Amino acid sequence: MQLNLRNPLIFFDLETTGINIVKDRIVQIAYVKVHPNGKEESKERLINPGMPIPPESTAIHHITDEMVKDCPTFREIAKSLAAQIEGCDLAGFNSNRFDIPMLAEEFLRADVDIDLNRRKFVDVQTIFHKKEQRTLVAAYKFYCDKDLVDAHSAQADTMATYEVLKAQLDRYPDLTNDINELSKYSSFTINVDFAGRMVYNEKNEEVINFGKYKGQLVTEVLKNDPSYYNWIMNGDFTLNTKKMLTEIKLRGFNSK
Repeated sequence: MQLNLRNPLIFFDLETTGINIVKDRIVQIAYVKVHPNGKEESKERLINPGMPIPPESTAIHHITDEMVKDCPTFREIAKSLAAQIEGCDLAGFNSNRFDIPMLAEEFLRADVDIDLNRRKFVDVQTIFHKKEQRTLVAAYKFYCDKDLVDAHSAQADTMATYEVLKAQLDRYPDLTNDINELSKYSSFTINVDFAGRMVYNEKNEEVINFGKYKGQLVTEVLKNDPSYYNWIMNGDFTLNTKKMLTEIKLRGFNSK
């Protein structure tokens, strides 16, 4: 089934130095840009992370320090990448929990202002887990009846994710071929920040989603515990989380 698109949809995958969104960096990005008319564009590139790639990460994606030493840094490609993403919705496999937060963090570190909050996100893994409870390799075999060769290559994983989503739409009549609906279906929560430290409740109010204040309104926590803001800002949290918390805090000042 071909995708019913209002905006271009970018399927993308990242390979990184590790899984810590705050400390780790991107070493490879690949994407397939699908236009509403069905036209497809694909691209992949290696990125110098500016830090050593741990051997355990190289063992997974096979990207070494030698391979990226002469490649551009993310800061050097950030503006052109942002231009390619502008006006597009985004899709990936486990992208809502990892790739989107990691990409947003890299843009913030590069001082490139791109409002990803205005985009729709489709996480093919979430659809898969809600329907079948498997991994990408198994998903590709299950839906497409193909073996995923060169798994953990960003390009291979990206194309597999694209094919899986189309196959999911063919398999499940209750899945609507609409990016807005797929975005809603592939989200467990509606996040305020990409890392999900804050989420929206049923009244569309921001609430804390972790720790001792989990479930409490962000505005109430900031009011009752002024030190909480400084703890977040000085702590090991993503730049995006700090940015969104600051916006809520400033909004409270402006409403007085």
